[in-house]
Amino acid sequence: MTSDAYLGKRAPASRPRATGARRALPLIAFIARHRVLSALVALAILPWLTPYQALAVNILIFGLYAMGFNLIFGYAGMLSFGHAALFGLGAYGCGIPIAKFGVPWFLAIPCGIAVAGVASVIIGWFAIRSRGIYFAMITLALSQVVYYSAYQWTSMTGGEDGLRGVTVPRISLFGLELNMLNPTVKYYVLFAMAAVAIWLFSRILASPFGATLEAIRENEKRALACGYDVARTRWLAFILSGLFSGFAGTLYAIHLSVVPIETLHYFNSATILMMTLLGGMGTFFGGFVGAFVYIMLQDVVTVITVHWQLVVGTLFVVLILFFPRGIWGSLLNWVKP
Repeated sequence: MTSDAYLGKRAPASRPRATGARRALPLIAFIARHRVLSALVALAILPWLTPYQALAVNILIFGLYAMGFNLIFGYAGMLSFGHAALFGLGAYGCGIPIAKFGVPWFLAIPCGIAVAGVASVIIGWFAIRSRGIYFAMITLALSQVVYYSAYQWTSMTGGEDGLRGVTVPRISLFGLELNMLNPTVKYYVLFAMAAVAIWLFSRILASPFGATLEAIRENEKRALACGYDVARTRWLAFILSGLFSGFAGTLYAIHLSVVPIETLHYFNSATILMMTLLGGMGTFFGGFVGAFVYIMLQDVVTVITVHWQLVVGTLFVVLILFFPRGIWGSLLNWVKP
């Protein structure tokens, strides 16, 4: 025998094949290192990937909403069924000053964020004293209180008809007159505002506070034993999540020029939960991926059948069964070395 094994020589190791996953590793590594830049580049070209620009505006807003929701659901491990209240209050808090009092848009947006922030302080103060499904039920109950309060306050909110007259036809920025009736111009104006929120969100996750959130999610008792104030951290996470969700609501009011009462409905909370699960809970870009898939499916399926919820629900179940980490989360896990 003259084989290498017989002569005591080690056979040369076979060269690993360049699989698709290995080829994708540099790209995924770049996205992970520069997540804000990657997110902004993807969102900058989004209007040219959708059938029409108004759809891209919806994806941008609900992606931002899902990002705020993901802060407590994906990173802190708290399931809330009441985030529709924070999103809707942000929309009403921005829309009412514009429609009822003629407040300029650049002052109305901070008003909407402030209203959502105050609501998140109150709702969060009650909710953080419970865990699991009890936390979810408390947030749902308080959200319904907000919904029916707005429903009955017809003189201010418009009740069942919604708030009308949230018109922002033009925006002046640095001496430029931007026509907000043009959907492409509207998208990039809102995108510029959302970019600041995306950057702030990344800074929060990269801070010690972000690491504390994940520690509490993984093992709350151990985090408590290490000296972390779990209750205060959970409360602050809920408030920050409410601020991001409220900001998304303010952009929604400006986008639609009306504030429907459905923005406060619990179905809106279920929708944002589905988007987060579709994209990937606990991932930076998962909310935008989930919003893109959900809204695109809804737009396409409604052309085919009025029973779009049945089709989208079925696809949602299939995706959750085969991609339990969500679309973006499963991709990140697939290419993980």
